[in-house]
Amino acid sequence: MITYPKINPVIFKIGPFSLRWYGLMYVVSFFVCYFLCRKQLKEQGKENLYPILEDFMFYTFVGVVVGARIGFCFFYYPDYYLAHPLEIFAIWKGGMSFHGGLVGGVLVGCYYLKKQKQSISFWADLISVVAPVCLFFGRIGNFINGEIYGKPSNLPWAMIFPRGGPVPRHPTQLYECIFTGLFLFLFMWSIRKKPLAPGRKFALFLILYGILRFLFEFLREPAQSFPLLFGWMTMGQILCVFMILAGIIVWIKAASSKSLEK
Repeated sequence: MITYPKINPVIFKIGPFSLRWYGLMYVVSFFVCYFLCRKQLKEQGKENLYPILEDFMFYTFVGVVVGARIGFCFFYYPDYYLAHPLEIFAIWKGGMSFHGGLVGGVLVGCYYLKKQKQSISFWADLISVVAPVCLFFGRIGNFINGEIYGKPSNLPWAMIFPRGGPVPRHPTQLYECIFTGLFLFLFMWSIRKKPLAPGRKFALFLILYGILRFLFEFLREPAQSFPLLFGWMTMGQILCVFMILAGIIVWIKAASSKSLEK
């Protein structure tokens, strides 16, 4: 068993304001993704799109944060948040959903790109290549918060989490940080110059992340306020199934269409 490193989730606090590691991870991931997207545009000789990138990243980021919070509240604990609607705004208490963030980011991003008359498939591919960076930093934030830990385990690297009782558990945050963050990023970055049909890099991200997350859900301690589907399937896995199906649809559509907006 490895001792869980108890890191104060609050970096510093001044009066009512506090800076938390989890929030900092969002900010860091935003800027890393931004500069990696700039690099892609430069490689493609499309530096003229830098201003569009800046606005696109900003609006998409807002959509991701809002969607992630709403998704967490209503995908996983709808009964509680319907009874306590003001708690939806208590982001500092934790609780963000990747799938909700994905939906929020896609909706806001598509709306902005439509107004700018930009190719949705082009930008979807561009951002998908670097999206695992957000997963990497986000899971580090989860680990520091001691949340979304795994089921009990006797493996030598199992840890006792402050919120998980006295038994050692899978450090699933680190598993996902490595596989859906680092490894998925390395793969997506390696294919950024591949001449795939527009939209297919986005499709690959949806399918690959969906599969990896579905598998890791078996190791996670279920966190939802309602029974598991079929007695074993978590809400995260249900959402992953829809994500994988969406990726397959996008992949097929990309073969017969020059862009996702057609």
